[in-house]
Amino acid sequence: MRSRWAESNASPWTILIRLAVGLVVFFPEGIQKLIFPDILGAGRFAKIGIPRAEIMGPFVGVVELVCGALIILGLFTRWATIPLIVTMIVALVSTKLPILLGEGFGPFSLPDFKRYGFWSAQHESRADLTMLLGCLYLLIVGPGDWSLDRRWFGRRAGH
Repeated sequence: MRSRWAESNASPWTILIRLAVGLVVFFPEGIQKLIFPDILGAGRFAKIGIPRAEIMGPFVGVVELVCGALIILGLFTRWATIPLIVTMIVALVSTKLPILLGEGFGPFSLPDFKRYGFWSAQHESRADLTMLLGCLYLLIVGPGDWSLDRRWFGRRAGH
């Protein structure tokens, strides 16, 4: 079975981006949202103003855990990036936009920082933006040659 979603002209070294996105960030963050729900999962979501935090906290934790694992393996890589891109956009809107504006935004509360505005928002959002860009990169170029997608389903694009 060949799939355009498994094709990739990306360098085999794309595995480094997959490991940064999946192994360094999303997989462990998903686990932590589930084992430390009060500070990183539902409790944090409620403090931020995420609606239905008691459901969304564990849901996001499972999504990050599963999609992070898929990206590490290079399995359904492009598909796995989509929910993570959504997660990062929500994280930026809910936690960084209030910092940029210096006030709450919609249902999201303003965090307690010593300073607000562009530079504070940039500092606080650097990891979120890096993960968003890493996911977008994997969505565009695919998993690379060293992936289960390539081994099981794909071929190099153009071949």
